[in-house]
Amino acid sequence: MQQNPVCRNVLAALVAMAGSTTAFAEEPAALPMADVVVVSATRVGHTVFDMPASIDVIDASRIQQSQPRVNASEALAAVPGLVAQNRQNYAQDLQISSRGFGARSTFGVRGVRLIADGIPASMPDGQGQAATFNLDMAERIEVLRGPFSAIYGNHSGGVIQMFTRDGDGAPTVETSFSAGSYGSRKADVNAQGKQGAVGYVLDASRFETDGYRAHSAATRDQAFAKLTLAPVDNAKLTIVANGLRQKDTQDPLGVSWATYQRDPRAGETDASDTQTPKRTLADRYDTRKSIDHQQIGANWEQQFGDDRLRVMTYGGNRQVIQYQSFSRAFQAPATHSGGVIDFDRDFYGADVSWTHVSALAGGKLSTTFGVEYGRSNDDRKGYENYIGTQFGVKGALRRDEQDVVSNLDPYLQAEWQTGAWMLSAGVRRSNVKVAVDDRYLSNGNDSGNLEYSHTTPVLGVLYRVTPMVNVYASAARGFETPTLNELFYSSTGGFNFGLKPARSTHLETGVKTKLDDRTSLNTAIFQARTTDEVVVDSSGGGRTSYRNASKTLRRGLEVSLDSSWQYGLSTRVALTALRATYDQAFGAVPEGSRLPGVPKANAYAELAWKDSADRFGAALEGIATGKIYADDANADQAAPGYGIVNARVSANQQWNGWRFKQFARLNNLLDKNYVGSVIVGDTNKRYYEAAPQRNWLLGVSAAYQF
Repeated sequence: MQQNPVCRNVLAALVAMAGSTTAFAEEPAALPMADVVVVSATRVGHTVFDMPASIDVIDASRIQQSQPRVNASEALAAVPGLVAQNRQNYAQDLQISSRGFGARSTFGVRGVRLIADGIPASMPDGQGQAATFNLDMAERIEVLRGPFSAIYGNHSGGVIQMFTRDGDGAPTVETSFSAGSYGSRKADVNAQGKQGAVGYVLDASRFETDGYRAHSAATRDQAFAKLTLAPVDNAKLTIVANGLRQKDTQDPLGVSWATYQRDPRAGETDASDTQTPKRTLADRYDTRKSIDHQQIGANWEQQFGDDRLRVMTYGGNRQVIQYQSFSRAFQAPATHSGGVIDFDRDFYGADVSWTHVSALAGGKLSTTFGVEYGRSNDDRKGYENYIGTQFGVKGALRRDEQDVVSNLDPYLQAEWQTGAWMLSAGVRRSNVKVAVDDRYLSNGNDSGNLEYSHTTPVLGVLYRVTPMVNVYASAARGFETPTLNELFYSSTGGFNFGLKPARSTHLETGVKTKLDDRTSLNTAIFQARTTDEVVVDSSGGGRTSYRNASKTLRRGLEVSLDSSWQYGLSTRVALTALRATYDQAFGAVPEGSRLPGVPKANAYAELAWKDSADRFGAALEGIATGKIYADDANADQAAPGYGIVNARVSANQQWNGWRFKQFARLNNLLDKNYVGSVIVGDTNKRYYEAAPQRNWLLGVSAAYQF
């Protein structure tokens, strides 16, 4: 197997470090979820219980234990308000929506801001890629929903932040391997430790799969490095670098309802194919995507008494080439930009903030001033995806342009605590600019500029009714611009300069309760009203255009319950009820139609057990979701609701300086046949993406601490 050069370099470093290093440090005991300290909402550290916002923390054990650590959806399923679907399509990444925002995305993540170790994993236009998260080294994931996420700028639904572990203790080298159904396999090797004042974490992995669906094979190489240093007193410097490479990842496309019913794993047949038997669209056009992504970032934090200075900067490059499934008839118009997307993106940015702590009116006031800047520069080309009668190859040039997106956002956030009260408020001024320099003029000049700006205020209050009960309320205005990919096409074929940003008003109230030392219960009721919501206009063959809807309304309830019991038993329940509708008719869409891609309800439940010595563990997981419409008018066949059950067992042993772990998973225990995700607004009604029936996974790991 050919090794990614980035991975190869990291592997060499692991070997070198293993040769120079010398009883495992005990793994930290997991804190109750309500007692975990988070920073996502107010930028000042508080426990989840003491935050005036809906926020859940997924700890390392849930992310890493008995999981392949390939997709963030593995762990995010346990979070209320969030729908994270594995499309079984590694060319298009996960489908993630928060409180109904982001479900329109045909690839990648939109409407939800992604951050890793304080460094944005979303571009200035709001487009993010969850595949860049390194789950092997993840320490926790914080998921923030609702009003307080507005302080992070350009998005509507929430913020997902991943934090990786810091290198600590004696040097440790670990290797792991997992394999399962449909030719899935993953190998990982990592090292971590601390030498003097320098902590280090290094990781490299390769994941391969033949894919559940036809034409869905993928290979993913990832590499990760993290250094933590304390160059001066009361200061910490963190440097993080990561790389992601996917070569010729197959794209299975969506299928019609008739095809799904005939064979969930099959691809859609191309009616225009002249061969007998006819090939699928994916096979005929060899639909695929190659990704080469690397970035590096640095984060400096300095304490000055109670005050803190934080300086973050990052930069990177992303190269993508994608072959789509346009038919010859669709390629005929002069305005068409071809069936091959080829871009080279440089991106960079910075965030500087100062937090000042002072006494005010008998309480404590913490104020954060900051400014964030980001910029991405695309050298983008488009080509025909055929030469003569051969499809799936790079043909004639049909697009050549430079696309620049930048944002400059100053923000202010303050928090005041006194007695049983906490008041928090913030404001952010978002400014997003888009510039297009069209260098392919034979089909017209699409050069132009756009500028979006909006002020997003946030206000929240929390009251401690008793030491075991907190109540809170919050409100905010949100702002979400169209992403660059949503601006590329309009109904007339040219750049969509008329597409407007969505503006929203969010309200939330909730109760956080510790029923006892072992049980916590969180509930939240929320509402979001949006004008000019960005929705799919038409989608086909990989090309999607967008338009603005009139008004939408989301109202919902979230409940999460965590308990630990005697004899090593624990339970986790997460429930979401959401009514997301078009609040005003537009076009052919009647008022009251449900937003496509958004289930009316979804639930997660888990019953887990581990022995007192933490040598063995087992669990049952239940996941259920309501039906999902794929079109705005709700006229076509909805993807039916479903419920599945997963089972897992695990074991671990220690011997001298070694630690061994094993796990087995059986997913979809009852062998249900169901649609796992939908492609919203597909013009050809190829909406449906099937999820795997019963499937298995086995994993082993061995670690040695010097």
